[in-house]
Amino acid sequence: MTLSPSRRRLLATAVTLATTLLLPLSSASAEPFKLVGKPKIAFIYAASAKDGGWNESLDNARRVVEKEFGVKAAVAESIAEESSAVKNAIDLFVQRGFNIIVTTTYGYSDGVLEAAKKHPGVAFLAAAGTTNAANLESFYARTYEGWYLAGMAAAGVSTKKKLGVLGGFPVSVVNWDVNAFTRGAQAVDPATQAIVIYTNSWWDPVKEGQVAKAMLDQGADVIGNDLSSAGPFTAAEKAGKASVGFQLDMARHAPKGHVTSVVFRWEKHLVPTIRKIIAGTWTPSEYGAFPGMADGVVELTPLSAKVPAPVKAKIEDAKAKIIAGKLTPFDGPVLKQDGSTAVAAGASITDEALWSMDYLVKGSIGSMPATK
Repeated sequence: MTLSPSRRRLLATAVTLATTLLLPLSSASAEPFKLVGKPKIAFIYAASAKDGGWNESLDNARRVVEKEFGVKAAVAESIAEESSAVKNAIDLFVQRGFNIIVTTTYGYSDGVLEAAKKHPGVAFLAAAGTTNAANLESFYARTYEGWYLAGMAAAGVSTKKKLGVLGGFPVSVVNWDVNAFTRGAQAVDPATQAIVIYTNSWWDPVKEGQVAKAMLDQGADVIGNDLSSAGPFTAAEKAGKASVGFQLDMARHAPKGHVTSVVFRWEKHLVPTIRKIIAGTWTPSEYGAFPGMADGVVELTPLSAKVPAPVKAKIEDAKAKIIAGKLTPFDGPVLKQDGSTAVAAGASITDEALWSMDYLVKGSIGSMPATK
């Protein structure tokens, strides 16, 4: 099946960022950026803004931005992930006076950088981008923090001590979610295991439903879905089992069995960043922005009433520690599936190690397919 632009973006992002995130991708100025003209905001999407996942999470943030600043943001949808296409879209917006432009896919990275150089008085915020400059900052989220807490909740409702979790491709932005889910579950019950299956697709509702059913047949009683389709939730609901969602609140797909969803709150990053741009105090990081739960960008939806009170208390405690910087889901010791050490006891994982994560943790059932 052809990958949707919004999902294809994740694969390319992970592969590129695994080697470039911690390196300055282009020169960023130490001087605050000065916006030229009154603020006019535009968003550019590679597909429909209402895609049920990635784009929609950003479009939800757009509506909050509009309300916060009392403006009507312009939207361009289905702009191809090609430098020429995004540059043309940006040029048209700039000609109309738009000077704060939010782009939403890895595939725009090079084109946005070229546009930033061409339009130095325009501010660019690039979701899942890999380029940065004096007027351009890319950003992504620490989703693994939410998945750790979701794993705790899943273990709380599991009676079989066996979970299932679907991922798209075995790349870092998926691997850290899958592994955090497993480790969160083990923080509640060390005997818990997680069946991990990669679909080798970002969007295949039929296949995802079949994979979820196979996990249920293998004894999993909670299904975590790191993808966007309703297939896994439908399969779990039909079997009378529980499920965990991602990107948006997926409770509507599993009203009885939904435990929680790990969701993006991009407005928590975009609103304060745009406020700084308007105030003339914004200095883009040469490494991009990597916000998480402490910034409010990653959250859990309300926990199911089926999660036991003691587990809810543990989740709240872990959440508070993550926000305070006293806990990460990958504090050592972290053992790989084969028993070797990934993070030593007493150590914490680095951002560089996160972006190069290419293993499953101990307690995982299944294997990681080779990446091409």
